[in-house]
Amino acid sequence: MRIAQIAPLAESCPPKLYGGTERIVHFLTEELVRQGHDVTLFASGDSQTAGELVPCVPEALRLVDGAQNLVPHHLSLVERVRRRLDDFDIVHFHIDLFHYPAISSWRTPTITTLHGRLDLPELYDCYRAFCDVPLISISNNQRLPLPPVNWIDTVYHGLPEDMLPYNPDGGDYLVFLGRISPEKRPDRAIEIAVRSGKQLKIAAKIDNVDREYWEQKIEPLVGAHDNVEYLGEVNEAQKAELLGNAGALLFPIDWPEPFGLVMIEAMSCGTPVVAWRNGSVPEVIDNGRTGRIVGTIDEAVVAVDEVLALPRADVRAAFEERFTVSRMAADYVRVYERLIVGHGKKMNDRPATFMLGDKSRKDTFATGPKLKADPAI
Repeated sequence: MRIAQIAPLAESCPPKLYGGTERIVHFLTEELVRQGHDVTLFASGDSQTAGELVPCVPEALRLVDGAQNLVPHHLSLVERVRRRLDDFDIVHFHIDLFHYPAISSWRTPTITTLHGRLDLPELYDCYRAFCDVPLISISNNQRLPLPPVNWIDTVYHGLPEDMLPYNPDGGDYLVFLGRISPEKRPDRAIEIAVRSGKQLKIAAKIDNVDREYWEQKIEPLVGAHDNVEYLGEVNEAQKAELLGNAGALLFPIDWPEPFGLVMIEAMSCGTPVVAWRNGSVPEVIDNGRTGRIVGTIDEAVVAVDEVLALPRADVRAAFEERFTVSRMAADYVRVYERLIVGHGKKMNDRPATFMLGDKSRKDTFATGPKLKADPAI
């Protein structure tokens, strides 16, 4: 199968530090190549792939000073893809909504995985207008805020099995990993650590928009407690060591998390998770097996000792059952096959193309029969 993967340009594939979407695009691309597919990756020029790389900017835009407006770069990216459409059986987008106005006239089928939050009010009218675009959710909960749209499937993220090795022993410290922001609630993580008497290691990036929150709210809390340490951003090797040697991951989110990649990263190491009952958490965490799902600080403090007693082998086994990259790629291949077959049937149902200038021509290309979505989950 000839597959185009379209990545965001803010980070490279894989990202050098933080970057969940780009990391998943990289894992998926490499696994599809490994399985024998012909894959072309449209991404930043500093990306790496075993497939064909089409560099759409010289390097990841977050690393370029002053590159704050991503819109023109992604519009150019969509045009690059359009010019190569005949090379692909399917085009898989991971860039939210930049391409929606263009793809209605394309003869190559597309699928779009939505990686972000969908509860922002301004998105509702957009998705009501583009309700026919074939979409993939990364959790069932992620779908809830949108109007009726063309959901094709839910595909959970997956990781290479050997990327974050299983550590049967772990340790007794707690870890907070990801991003410093109000919705991620690092303040909750600090309170849990203080009240449970455990050491907490915080490894997270700080975006400019969250700099004030860090300086006014979180940095003073870190400085006030000897058992809390801020490490900054970490790379893949540092992440494997940090998660593998931890007793538990704290995931105290206060927003509808679409997936939460760090939860399965911890599970890969055998490290259980204490997570708030928000967003995708009940779909990812097997309560009592891979961690504990809580709703209050009091529950979280009690849960720390409970998860430290869980068999780490069971946590790793759950990861291997549900969240490997091979499973993720197989799920997507099934989606691709369905869309390609459905698109071929749709094309065959349309009237034959007439010569240009024939005023009797009935052009139904952009308004032909629509692919039926699966029933909403």
